[in-house]
Amino acid sequence: MNSVSSRSNRAAWKPIVLASAVSACFVSVAAPVWAQAVPEKTLNPVIVSASRFATDPASTPIGATVITAEQIRESGINNVNEAIRKIGGVYGRQNLNGTPDYSLDLRGFGEFSEQNIVVMVDGIRLSANEQMGAIISSIPIESVERVEIVRGGSSVLYGAGATGGTIQIITKRGQPNVTRGSIMAGVGSHDYQELRASLAKGWDQFSIDATMGALRTDNYRENNRLKQENFNGGLEWNVKDARLGLRVDAGRQDGGLAGPLTYAEYQADPRQSNSPGEYGKFDTDRFTLFGEKRFGNIELAGDLSHHTKDVDFFQFGALTTYRTKATQFSPRIRHLSTLSGWDNEFVSGLDFSRTNRVRDASFAKDDATQRSEAIYFKNKISNDAMQVAFGARHEKSKLTTVDPVPFNSNYSRSDSLNAWTLEGSYALQPTVQLFAKAGRSYRLPNVDDNAWLMEPLVPQTSRDLEVGTKVGNDQQNITVRAFQHRLKNEIFYDPFQFENVNLDSTRRRGAELEVHSRLSADFSLNAVLQHVSAKFTDGPYSGKDMVLVPKNTATVRLNWQPGTGHSADVGVQWVDSQRYGGDFTNACSKRIPSFATVDARYAVRSGAWEFAVAGANLANKDYFTQAYGACRDVPYGHIYPDAGRTIKFTARMDF
Repeated sequence: MNSVSSRSNRAAWKPIVLASAVSACFVSVAAPVWAQAVPEKTLNPVIVSASRFATDPASTPIGATVITAEQIRESGINNVNEAIRKIGGVYGRQNLNGTPDYSLDLRGFGEFSEQNIVVMVDGIRLSANEQMGAIISSIPIESVERVEIVRGGSSVLYGAGATGGTIQIITKRGQPNVTRGSIMAGVGSHDYQELRASLAKGWDQFSIDATMGALRTDNYRENNRLKQENFNGGLEWNVKDARLGLRVDAGRQDGGLAGPLTYAEYQADPRQSNSPGEYGKFDTDRFTLFGEKRFGNIELAGDLSHHTKDVDFFQFGALTTYRTKATQFSPRIRHLSTLSGWDNEFVSGLDFSRTNRVRDASFAKDDATQRSEAIYFKNKISNDAMQVAFGARHEKSKLTTVDPVPFNSNYSRSDSLNAWTLEGSYALQPTVQLFAKAGRSYRLPNVDDNAWLMEPLVPQTSRDLEVGTKVGNDQQNITVRAFQHRLKNEIFYDPFQFENVNLDSTRRRGAELEVHSRLSADFSLNAVLQHVSAKFTDGPYSGKDMVLVPKNTATVRLNWQPGTGHSADVGVQWVDSQRYGGDFTNACSKRIPSFATVDARYAVRSGAWEFAVAGANLANKDYFTQAYGACRDVPYGHIYPDAGRTIKFTARMDF
């Protein structure tokens, strides 16, 4: 290793070493104080699904970041994607599809970040086998019970594309002998109009729930109008040891595509558009049948889901349509036992999936089908102070594409992949927990990755490592993590070859800090900070930074709940500068500028009614999170501006 590489590696490890040192100091100073000031219970009794079964987070080696429905409501956040960014502290950038869903990025995967996380709704995979990200905004915000964010490699339980982590969205269910509901109406900037309603009714063993929403807005930029309609509903039957249910989710989105601007156009007027008449339509439907049955210490569960997505893009004077159908079946089993003071949880299951996508365009008419079968297990051993978990997964996949258009892709490729994980945690005392995690994760190339390639790409693999500590209780806690992902054959777009490629070896290395603090009876503070070093470690770009990855991000929120019917919530998000898309050589002296935005909400409650005003980007900051080619001649720069200041007024009634 040459001296330059050595200095680079030492510099890259500095934030991790610093995070570990800060963590150790915090443990030594704060732990005794908190241990005396709080009861021994260290975590909220929130149920998370890190084992694909309902699990108390106190027994989970690597804890999830949980966003509750109460947090979402107090912040005035309008959709799930926004909640993940502003409360969960996950960095997001403008997508290119015209939907309000920002591309979510766990741990610095840049342009292809959405292909390196798995998004699920009630355990059913929403992420599709294509480059288009999951349309999370189709899930009505009123239907969300909580959102669970698990950072880091998770392929053992969730398969391909989980190197960055997983996002699990859990929807609300009807409760026995309880009727509840709400109606919300809102108006705001850029002709924003929204109406949402929810209703749930429970009987002794049967419950039903439904949520509907409709939104209309012109949005910030020209030709960026949006019309969105969502429905989420379900039936569920419960007895003592069994549960059976059916859920239906549907979303309709129709919006204009504002398109990119050159840097000169952006400076002149970031609200303008060069693509009048261009639009995108997204229709999604998902039907899920689920069931669980307990036999003593054994629990059986299964999900059967069918998901369709119809997408139309009208761009450059031509219409392109995508028709996607995905079917998933996931039977699984869990066995719980106790021996000599140790609890053992064994989980195993099968995942079967079939996805078919047909594209009809002037340049392509491909019909692609991807099938996969996987078997996995995970075993966890725990007592009051320690937990150890290990698991493995084996998956076989076959992708076949047929395209009659000359010179386009026609191929069939089969792959066989393995993933593993070894996790552990140890409680030094009731308020101090150390944890570590190592494993292997992977990502399979999808139909879009292989578009126009004569030979399909090979799968991407990653060696994952994470260490950290969590200190505190349910009133005050801090989590520090240091992580590393070493990737081989990372799938990415190479602007010099004008196609997707398997990159030379790359690495993500960094640290994360999460703080949750009840400052007083009225005030609480949440903060998420992340540092990521994303670099090539081999090949002609060795030592160069990856593109579209900010080195540092920070999200801080302050909430005021005095118990008088008034409440307020203020949030600040800061994002460091980053390299423009396509700048693999790091030759461009310019960067996407750093920026900070402020959002806030004030609400007053009177009886069943709540009235609120909320604002985003209150300083009316001009900024952008998605840009390509800005170092080339000005006419070829592509910048996608983010929205300026927006204000919304809402009225809500609960019953």
